[in-house]
Amino acid sequence: MKIRTRAVHAGHHPDPQTGAHVVPIYSTSTFAYGSFARGERLFAGEEAGYIYGRIGNPTVRAFEEKLASLEGAEEAVAFASGMAVISALCNTLLAPGDEIVYLAPLYGGTEGYFLETLTKFAVRVTDAGSVENLPSVISPATKLIYLETPTNPTLRIHDLSAVAQTARARGVLTVVDNTFATPYLTRPLEHGIDLVLHSATKYLGGHGDALAGVLAGPKELLDAVRAEGLRHIGGTLGAFEGYLMLRGLKTLPLRMEAHCMSAAKVAEYLSSHPVVRRVYYPGLPSHPGHEVAKRQMQGFGGLVSIELASKQAAAMFLDALKLFTQAVSLGDVESLATHPASTTHQLLPPKIREQHGVTDTLVRLSVGIEDPEDLIADLEQALSQVIPVALAPG
Repeated sequence: MKIRTRAVHAGHHPDPQTGAHVVPIYSTSTFAYGSFARGERLFAGEEAGYIYGRIGNPTVRAFEEKLASLEGAEEAVAFASGMAVISALCNTLLAPGDEIVYLAPLYGGTEGYFLETLTKFAVRVTDAGSVENLPSVISPATKLIYLETPTNPTLRIHDLSAVAQTARARGVLTVVDNTFATPYLTRPLEHGIDLVLHSATKYLGGHGDALAGVLAGPKELLDAVRAEGLRHIGGTLGAFEGYLMLRGLKTLPLRMEAHCMSAAKVAEYLSSHPVVRRVYYPGLPSHPGHEVAKRQMQGFGGLVSIELASKQAAAMFLDALKLFTQAVSLGDVESLATHPASTTHQLLPPKIREQHGVTDTLVRLSVGIEDPEDLIADLEQALSQVIPVALAPG
């Protein structure tokens, strides 16, 4: 089946008891197992079934099945947030003395977790800098290579096939944060990547009303992450949030088409505006990763980042926006705008922010599904208020 059909039908099973067409919200903390012998089998993993809400829930399971289908994965496991996925994954796969290599920039929370938390447990954390540097950076201690594409917030594009080829030749696992692209635009497993994760809070849910995270990949690895992340750490996704994720995924293809169409028009408009010093959008031929993006994406996404003249200009621009809500997060049907250096990436040391291009002049726009002409009009009026500052001498 095509991806739009799978977005609707995968993981969709009418309720066997009532015939309810929509997957019900199973609001229960525990499940009756009927007999001593069956309980023993369930807890030993010798029989499939639900035993306790922290470990599994039928509503959440339907979401996992749908996402696994969309990513082309054997299995998926859902968590309470994207960061819960990342911590469960690292706790499962890394031990003291191991190394995780990543390709910057990353979401500030992810890089902060690597640098501040993993290092406390004697895990070595290394920024490779670029795909080309990976062969010289990977060491015998390297167990995991982590990357985003497009990256947050500078929309850098990494060649997934090149990363996968380098890693597999050295026996190292790879994981891609696919939050910005979604499985509608990029399916990293098809490019040889081992694991793919999402902050499902963003495009997968799509409506800004629920937190969730999800990891997809081989069943053997996912079973281990499920046991560590849910049984031991307890980063469990609630049934109601699982229901909202199911609902969101059904319209993901339609929403992503709208996001991509509007973002392309916004990026084209901004690239010719005299106040905007630089536009980051992989759909523009001027983007250094444009050719790779064309090869591994079915569209260029809904994120556009821009550089203005100064921090003052960025603040004036953001404060003048009316249709774009000034808030963190992304992927909502409503357009959002934020200043990453003072919000999502604020806790990173200034030197690292600068190295990654997360400057005081950078603004990130999450383009929603509104009419692009209306969004451009809002950007125009906001930028017009910045002109005196942006064009001032010095």
